[in-house]
Amino acid sequence: MLRSMYSGVSGMKSLQVKMDVVSNNIANVNTVGFKTSRVLFQDIMSQTSGSSSAAGNGLGGQNAQQVGLGVQIGSIDTVHSVGAPQTTGRELDFYISGAGYFVLRGAGNDGDAMNYYTRDGAFVRDADGNITNSGGMKVMGAVQNPPVEYTDAFELDSISATADNLTTLAVPETLPGAAAGAEGSEYKSMGIDSNGLVLARYGDKTYVLGRVGVATFNNPDGLEKIGGNNYQTGSNTGDPIIGNSGENGSGMLRSGALEMSNVDLSSEFTEMIIANRAYQANSRSITTSDEMLQELINLKR
Repeated sequence: MLRSMYSGVSGMKSLQVKMDVVSNNIANVNTVGFKTSRVLFQDIMSQTSGSSSAAGNGLGGQNAQQVGLGVQIGSIDTVHSVGAPQTTGRELDFYISGAGYFVLRGAGNDGDAMNYYTRDGAFVRDADGNITNSGGMKVMGAVQNPPVEYTDAFELDSISATADNLTTLAVPETLPGAAAGAEGSEYKSMGIDSNGLVLARYGDKTYVLGRVGVATFNNPDGLEKIGGNNYQTGSNTGDPIIGNSGENGSGMLRSGALEMSNVDLSSEFTEMIIANRAYQANSRSITTSDEMLQELINLKR
């Protein structure tokens, strides 16, 4: 009798976690680059009241007799499917049309700089010309030093982001290497193309200043959310594979758009209804077990 009560309690506790996850998904339905989560349940070990036996002595075999002891959380997974693009028309908003993550450099818990990863491509250019996210983390990639003029003869393979050459991408007010105030050295505008090339216009010419790095992982499901639309690597993620957009299975970059959340509201509300009814059913199993115990106690009267 008491087993049924504890099974009902385990069900209610597990379903509360499911509701927590569903509620968080719904709350982040408009969060840029947000990845929805799901809860998977597992049964707890069963109590064996009768062992199985093989056929013999003219009798057939018998199966084991087991009573389950409830449910537990098996896993809480992050679904890394690509969200739909939302057009913004802003030059420093970027959407990855496939797998991959932007690489950011920020301070770790111990104060040392470390890399983080994000699908949120809403970037800005700070007072020093550094390309950063809204939280001030610097966007990483390969720097073209010295800058080269971007013409039809430019070879894309001449600059490539790798794990060994990652550094902060910046577009300074004066063309790097040019004398301050020299003709054609003043900054006018910038942009990033679908290949991740950081292009800036100084004077009447366009120069290549760097290339945005894109990270992929053997197990992106192992990435851990740390808030601010950012992730950090976990023990089961594997080492980041740094490359360019369109390489290592990553998508191309698209300027003027951001990735919408991949939360499906219809699915989330359906899961909410299912969790609610299941919670009620588990609550009913507890009250029914209580009534049966009460009837047992009443036998003494």
